Amino acid sequence: MSARKTLDALLERHGTTYAAEAGIRLRDTPQPLYQLLVLSHLLSARIRAQVAVAAARALHSHRLRTPRRMADASWQERVDALGEGGYRRYDERTATQLGDGALLLLDTYGGDLRRLREEADGDVDKLRTGLRRFPGIGPAGADIFLREVQTVWPETGPYFDAKALQGAEKLGLPTTPDRLSRLAKDLDPAVLAAALVRGALDKG
Repeated sequence: MSARKTLDALLERHGTTYAAEAGIRLRDTPQPLYQLLVLSHLLSARIRAQVAVAAARALHSHRLRTPRRMADASWQERVDALGEGGYRRYDERTATQLGDGALLLLDTYGGDLRRLREEADGDVDKLRTGLRRFPGIGPAGADIFLREVQTVWPETGPYFDAKALQGAEKLGLPTTPDRLSRLAKDLDPAVLAAALVRGALDKG
């Protein structure tokens, strides 16, 4: 099978970003960017991606969609929402981190991650460092955020982290960001990155 046919088959099976799966309509505005930060936090734990996505949806259903609402919610409210999504192994620690992270975002950036973007001024390393200031956002969480946000912050792309490139290697696709981008042509790089990650995790 040619690389392009492999790519087309991959996209047919896995061509959905994690943000879209979680019901986040990603735009360059404060609320969806914050929801993506929370989703990146949840996905970075050693837990199945489907559980993390379900937990993000549960937080949304409890109206914990903004840093102000997250900060104002009680710890128990956050624990209950995470548990409703099946996120039980890390629920207590994560509930604390989400509260602390929301306060940090409010205090440092006025609740608006676009200010972090402005501060980084196109430097992806600075952006990654800024993201890692948030409790629970380590290297994996920063990678997830940057993979997904490149749709609306194009200066971060093409962003394919180690997990995405692992998927590319597994499928016999190019393993450098530039070659992957050339193969994908006009495809949204966030969709491609998510598909490659899903391909890496797919046991089938």
